[in-house]
Amino acid sequence: MKNITIIIASKNKNLELAHAFESALTAANVPVRLLNLVDTDMPLYTPKTDKEHGVPQSILDEAALLKKTNGFVVIAPEYNGGIPPVLTNFLAWVSRSSEDWRDCFNGKPAVIATHSGGGGINVLVSMRTQLAYLGVNVIGRQIHTNFSKALSQDSLDAVVSQLITS
Repeated sequence: MKNITIIIASKNKNLELAHAFESALTAANVPVRLLNLVDTDMPLYTPKTDKEHGVPQSILDEAALLKKTNGFVVIAPEYNGGIPPVLTNFLAWVSRSSEDWRDCFNGKPAVIATHSGGGGINVLVSMRTQLAYLGVNVIGRQIHTNFSKALSQDSLDAVVSQLITS
């Protein structure tokens, strides 16, 4: 059976969006795990930090779990027209976690989503590009909500169906 990791790079409305995905996946009998990066205690990745302290154990543990997941939902708000620093930092650390770190991502399907007050289209484009570079198969349909555009249950159900059949 597939299992899905929902990676969240925010709280508030994006966390609400994550819970909507969690409910839809649970209703489809798909095991799901939430990973809110805001709640983690990751140091800022720099080559100096990596050299002096190595990869944090929490990242090594997370990379081991990511290798076992079958797919992703990645939810992030738009920060200055791009990806939130916490998400970029996480991906940088995972890429340093082991020689076979690409096994965390390669060939796995993902849905990208955002709730952004300032548009959100740029973060979706940026996430699609970065995740595809890591080997993730980002599903064409995406979820884009904001304060004047509520989540459509039909869209959520359709994208969840695509994710679990990919």
